[in-house]
Amino acid sequence: MQKKRLILAGCILLLLSLSEQAVAQCSICTKTASQLGEGPAQALNSAIIYLAGAPLAIMGFIGYRWWKNEKRLQDADMK
Repeated sequence: MQKKRLILAGCILLLLSLSEQAVAQCSICTKTASQLGEGPAQALNSAIIYLAGAPLAIMGFIGYRWWKNEKRLQDADMK
């Protein structure tokens, strides 16, 4: 169990360290950001990535719970 938590923590840290390099702008946001300048464009990009975190975390939690439930049901069927 500790090994799984360590791997999960490592994956989260890796994703957080790479989030600044990601570009998360649609065409409209790109056009707006180019008019604002370099500093505000980077802030807009960071905000988009930050706001995307909550839905992704919720989907990850639901997927994890679903996986655990399926695993529990499979273990019950094998007994």
